[in-house]
Amino acid sequence: MQFDLRKFIVSGTKPYAAEFQCDLSAKDFAGARIEQPVTARFEAVPDGEEIRMTLRANALVHGECARCLDPVEREETVQAEWTVRERDLDDPDFDLPLNEKGHLDVDEWLCQEFMFQIPTVLLCSADCPGLCPRCGKKMAECTCPPAEAEAEPADARLAILKSLLN
Repeated sequence: MQFDLRKFIVSGTKPYAAEFQCDLSAKDFAGARIEQPVTARFEAVPDGEEIRMTLRANALVHGECARCLDPVEREETVQAEWTVRERDLDDPDFDLPLNEKGHLDVDEWLCQEFMFQIPTVLLCSADCPGLCPRCGKKMAECTCPPAEAEAEPADARLAILKSLLN
């Protein structure tokens, strides 16, 4: 969705609100994915010489647990607010995705907000014990004797790491 922010700042007298669909399935969020289109709500409200903009959306995020590699699904919510003045549009360091004509790319803004919101390390649960370093099974399913699980790594190349712990 494109929003003519420059025009709205100059001539907008009434609040603007839109609900739109955004497909983020082609984006990679540090290994996580948003497979279904996201329904987002965008609002722009004139407030004197400023425009207050809000962006809200929920998405179902898919990924793998960083410890046990099980599939993870979690809902993430974006609620972003931004205040803009006309002089901000000509600032080369302006943080929102704006083209030279003053059109705001709301889809890209939504993508950036999800990039900040989605954790870089997804976990199936906060106390996930991960995988056994010896047999590779989940720790809950591991049958390795406790002393053997702490013994030398199965891969000899990892032995140097074990020696650092001593």
